[in-house]
Amino acid sequence: MNKKRFGILVVLMAAFCLNMQAQSATSLRINEVLIVNETNFQDDYGVHSAWIEIYNTSYASVDIKGCFLTNDENNPTMYPIPKSDVLTLIKPRQHVIFWADGQPSRGTFHVNFTLDPTKKNYIALYDSNGKTLIDKVEVPAGLLADQSYARIKDGHGTWETKTGGLTDYVTPSTNNMTLDSNKKIDNFKKHDSIGIGMAITAMLVVFSGLILLYVIFKFVGNTAVRMGKRNAMKAHGITDKTEAKEKGLGQRSGEEFAAISMAMHEFLNDAHDYEDMIITINKVKRTYSPWSSKIYTLRETPKR
Repeated sequence: MNKKRFGILVVLMAAFCLNMQAQSATSLRINEVLIVNETNFQDDYGVHSAWIEIYNTSYASVDIKGCFLTNDENNPTMYPIPKSDVLTLIKPRQHVIFWADGQPSRGTFHVNFTLDPTKKNYIALYDSNGKTLIDKVEVPAGLLADQSYARIKDGHGTWETKTGGLTDYVTPSTNNMTLDSNKKIDNFKKHDSIGIGMAITAMLVVFSGLILLYVIFKFVGNTAVRMGKRNAMKAHGITDKTEAKEKGLGQRSGEEFAAISMAMHEFLNDAHDYEDMIITINKVKRTYSPWSSKIYTLRETPKR
């Protein structure tokens, strides 16, 4: 019965992990596209090529390996993203650039198709099964050199044409919208300029966490003690709790736990000689620490 439950648990955990992986892939978004590149971003070969920016909208790292990029609606698996490159792991809320230069031999991030500035360009990102569409976009025709088609806000919202001006500049591998201020922080500064509220909140969080940890450890410790007593009663065939308490079942001294722990450590690490495996513990009743006593010094006491 235990093996059956364990097998069911393993299957459920595997299904959960696969589901999490599938959900993480859906958080990827096509974020910005530049078709005519004359003086904009250069690839790792120093060449100005068209590029496609992918953005990870989640707060966890997502690996884009095994997914597919395409510019053909009838061929969703046109460019399979290689699985052997560690750089395909996109960090939370970060971007990655793919170069549409038609030269996949130049590396993982160089796709096997190009983009045509004279017509509308369809670009899509598919999951590793080649059937599940993650995101798509149709870039309008007629974009001028160094103009991009991008989302107004990373991973969300509508699209706009960025002309490269001071207010709508092209943003490869960075945020499409730059925020100069944070409303939440500004409101917090307005209502708590000295920081008293922040200090009280921080202390409440810390002390609440400590109290919660104390309760958890206390509960776990009491549960372990009760289970130990129950197992001891079962081993000795005793059902009466009063009798078990009188005999001290399930109660062990600190010296016994220390001896058992030491023996297990030496046995598991094989850091001992072969001996009779008998450990003798003599309790010393002294008011001082024997190891620091002067009677155990290695030097002979000088004679006066």
